[in-house]
Amino acid sequence: MGDILNLVWNDAEKKGFSKISKIELTVGTLSQAMPAALEMAFLVYKEEYRAIFEETAELVIDIEEAIACCDSCYHQYTPDYRITICPECGMPTGSLLKGETFQVKTYEGK
Repeated sequence: MGDILNLVWNDAEKKGFSKISKIELTVGTLSQAMPAALEMAFLVYKEEYRAIFEETAELVIDIEEAIACCDSCYHQYTPDYRITICPECGMPTGSLLKGETFQVKTYEGK
């Protein structure tokens, strides 16, 4: 979370922001990022760095569900892991289309 906040704050400073009011993240279900841990870390950083956050600053996490497509039969499905077996044809040839994203979608401030 510290790296995310540094990234946002550096960009916000360049744009003349004095405070951050909202950070919105996209977190894929297979990204290895844990939304609850991110939220807890945000609260800690928000308290520790009051100078850069508005009192009501919030973290919004948009969850990106994982979607895979079988390279053999082209069936799309929701995988539990990065390497999966297609539930339609049983082949272990799925390609992950979505679900690994971990990025700052947007931020707001003044």
